[in-house]
Parts: sequence; structure tokens; C-alpha cells
Amino acid sequence: MCSFRISLRVLFALTSFFIISCSNSKQVTKRSNPWQDDYRDKSAMTSYASWGTYNVHDPSCLLVGDTYYMYSTDAILGEDSIAIKKNKLPFGYIQLRKSKDLVHWEYVGWALDEIPAEMKSWVLTHAHQKGATNIWAPYLLKYKDKFRLYFSVSAFGRQTSCIGFAESTKPDGPWDYKGIVVKTKQGDAMNAIDPSIVTDPQTGEQWMHYGSFFGGLYAVKLNAETGFVQKNGDQGQLIARRFDGKKNNIEAPEIIYNPTLKKYFLFVSYDPLMTTYNIRVGRSESANGPFLDYNGKNLSEEIEHFPILTYPYAFEKHAGWSGTGHCSVFSDASGQYFMAHQARLAPENHQMVLHVRQIFWNSDGWPVLSPERYNGDQNAKLKAKDIIGTWETILIKGQVPDRNLEAGQILWGENKLQKDEMNLAQKIIFHKDQTFTGTYQGTWSLSKNSLTLHTAANEIQLKVFEGQDWENEQKTILFSGLDQQGFSFWGKRIK
Repeated sequence: MCSFRISLRVLFALTSFFIISCSNSKQVTKRSNPWQDDYRDKSAMTSYASWGTYNVHDPSCLLVGDTYYMYSTDAILGEDSIAIKKNKLPFGYIQLRKSKDLVHWEYVGWALDEIPAEMKSWVLTHAHQKGATNIWAPYLLKYKDKFRLYFSVSAFGRQTSCIGFAESTKPDGPWDYKGIVVKTKQGDAMNAIDPSIVTDPQTGEQWMHYGSFFGGLYAVKLNAETGFVQKNGDQGQLIARRFDGKKNNIEAPEIIYNPTLKKYFLFVSYDPLMTTYNIRVGRSESANGPFLDYNGKNLSEEIEHFPILTYPYAFEKHAGWSGTGHCSVFSDASGQYFMAHQARLAPENHQMVLHVRQIFWNSDGWPVLSPERYNGDQNAKLKAKDIIGTWETILIKGQVPDRNLEAGQILWGENKLQKDEMNLAQKIIFHKDQTFTGTYQGTWSLSKNSLTLHTAANEIQLKVFEGQDWENEQKTILFSGLDQQGFSFWGKRIK
């Protein structure tokens, strides 16, 4: 895999490099989507066995043997959990799904029957008897012969929270609650939600990254043997903040180690979860930082950080997606990386659909995402004739939302995107005479799956990969990369 960059100015003039990876699809061919995006007819608790990719929020995914196990927050469209319990439906806490291929998902059930009493008591005692009605943001990992499931209990809009964990000998439970790992209350510098854990491959040390709007994101050292913090009462050290942090949201850290690049990558989510939720990333030589962004700035600096990997977007023939954040990053048996995250179907942005995307690493060692959800495609060789056609492209950029927020989230009733918050598609046409026109203009050539765009300013190297065009229900060719500002640039051939 090789990388690319492009500089997209006000008039979208190309000025640098961008990456793409190889394609398996030699032509655009019709292929049905494995599921529909609008799931209002399947959202209710009475249809839970049919949820599959629906009602997914804050996913955490782990490959065990030949099966992917995914746990997620209990966010259910249009349902009241109290009413569900009165009707004696099989409602629990922390949703569980399984898949063999990352495309078709089986809804299994719930991990826990009740909120651990210790965690519930902490929140209610320190939040004036408010909160502790659900369990948020689970994280699944394996340590030796045991599986650990970390999760959060909190009071919304407060930093009265705690992170606890349970253990099992199997990835799908049953789970034995062990205790609280980190807890916070009003007046603390941080908020104990959204855990993610990484293990140093050399030393075996474990670090948990957690936090939110309240004070930013923190890293604390764990005792790998016990699953608790190394030092009793330790809340860790600051690793990431957001510009104007008293107004703007940062949350949902996801920490991984890439053994090929020998770096740790910290993925974080910005903005309100229902609207302009988007994913950024930093990297470090150490599990506890410092993490540097695309411009070499420390994520602990209270500034805007890049690159932007996701943001609300819409290809043609689709209403578009918002809330593209809170991710899980994992790999398959071959070492191919993927990202799973929630996305909310526009324009109402209430329906929560699982998105799984392939990750590619550019020549500068930064991750870029497929513009489309994964549908099981592999790489194959391309010929020049496969490039000829019309492409839709989207520049994935964003800015600080001009909204009234509470604890970094939108107020009730402001669930729709505002003007210019949705990134829309533009077109490029590749011609037989090896010129291209449209948003960008120049000439092109293809050699050994490497596509070169020649413009007046630059020569740009590209790689392409196969994927599903979900909007047109067809198999096609895709590309993805980063511009000089750290905006993602996505493309798909439509005909």
C-alpha cells in the first residue's frame, strides 16, 4: 500500500500527494446491499433479533478465532428502557453482536442483567440521586486466558462517573463483575467514561485511555494481572484536549498499537454525537504519549487537531450520514485494519447504523478510511480501462459547530445538521485519451496498479481498491487519502 496527498484549496486545485490501495473490481457492476439503511420498521425491542447492524452506538470489536465479537452501548431508537422492563422483554445492558465476515451481524443479546450496584451507588451518591440509568461505551480485550469487558456508568452532563469491568473465560460471557477501576466526581479534572486499553508488546504494560468533554482525555497505567489501576486511586495524566474545551467536545479515545509502523495511534471523537461527530487521530512512540497530530502538535494542546478521518457526508442519491464517531479499530487475521463506528441516517439523525470501513496507511504512516462501508471485497489488479469513467469525490472537512451546547452536546430538538455541515460530492471524469476533467483537470496514467495524475502543478501518485457503492448498489473502485491540511479526500467510480 502506498500513500497520497492532495492540497485542496478554495477552488479545489490539486497540489500534493494522496493514497489509495489496490482494486479487485475491474468494472462497475450491479450488486445489492446486504441491508437497508432505514430501519424504523425493525427498531423496536420486539424486533431485537433482527437488529444486526441497527441500534449500534459506541462499538468495540475483537476478533477471536474466526468470529468478530462486538459490544456496544444500549442505545435503542424510540424505546424507553423503563417501559421495556415493565413489559418483561429481554432487555439488559451492553449489546452483543457476532459476525464471521464483518458484513453480516447476528444480534446475540445483552452482556449484563443489571447495572453493578457498586457503580450505581457511586454515581447516585455523588450526583444528587440522578443518572446511572444505563451502561455506556464497553471495551472488550483478551488477557491470557481471560476476557475483560470494561464499561462506564455515569450521570449525563456531569463528571460523576466510574469505569468498571467484568471477566469471563469466553468472549460472549457469562460475565463476572470485578469492580471499579477509575471513578470521578464533580470537581475532578477528568470524567471516567469511554475506556480503551492498549498493551505494550515489549514490556507487557497496559494503559487505559479514557475521558470526555470534562477536562479532556487521560491515560492511566493498569496492573495487567488484576485489570485495575497500577496505583490505587490513580486517575492518570492528560493526553488530549480540544480547542475552547469549555464549549467544544472531545471524547471516545480508541488506542491501538501498529506493529508494522511501531507506533501507537490514538483515535478521538470531536463534536456532538448526533450531528457533526467526527474522528481525528494522533500518534506516539509511547503508549502514554505524547501524541502528535498531523502538524506535529501535541494533542494535549488546546487547539484544533488534524487529520479529520470522518465527518458528515453525502454521496449523490442518498440523504447522507451524520454522527460518524466513537470508533473501534481492530485487525483481521491477515493484519488488515478496520474501523467500526456509529453513523446516523440524515436528516433526522436518530437512526444509528453500524459502519465498518477498511483502513489503509499512507507512506507518511497515517491512517485513511475507505469512503464506503466494507462489503467483503479484496484487492486485484487494474487496467487503464478500469479507470475510465465518472467518479464522485468528497473532501472530508469540518469546522467548530456554531451551536448552543451543553457538556459538548447539542440541546434537545437540534438534531438536524445546519447549513454547510454536510460534505457533498463533486465529480471527476477520466477519459480514454488519458485526460481528466471536472473538479480537477489534467492527464493520467496507470502502471502496476499505480495511478498517476498529472496537473500543471504536480504529479500525483494514487492507488485504488475495490468496494461497494452503497448509494448505487454496485461493485466499484474507491480511493481515499489526506490533503496538506489533514482533510480526508474520498472518491468512488460511479460509471
